[in-house]
Amino acid sequence: MKTTIDIPDSELEDAIRFTNARTKREAVVSAIADFNRRMRMAKLVDYAGTWENLMTPEELQAQRRRR
Repeated sequence: MKTTIDIPDSELEDAIRFTNARTKREAVVSAIADFNRRMRMAKLVDYAGTWENLMTPEELQAQRRRR
């Protein structure tokens, strides 16, 4: 999707540097992908501890050893 946006030069330069991008587009796409990944992870954290029948790490290890 083509979009025209005004990004402050200093912010874009930082994004290019932090993402090791070769182009402005690559930096913006990488930054958006990283943001989306972090938001998905944050949503998963909201669910931590909400399942009653979820295996504990110890139970999972024991099951793996039985195989």
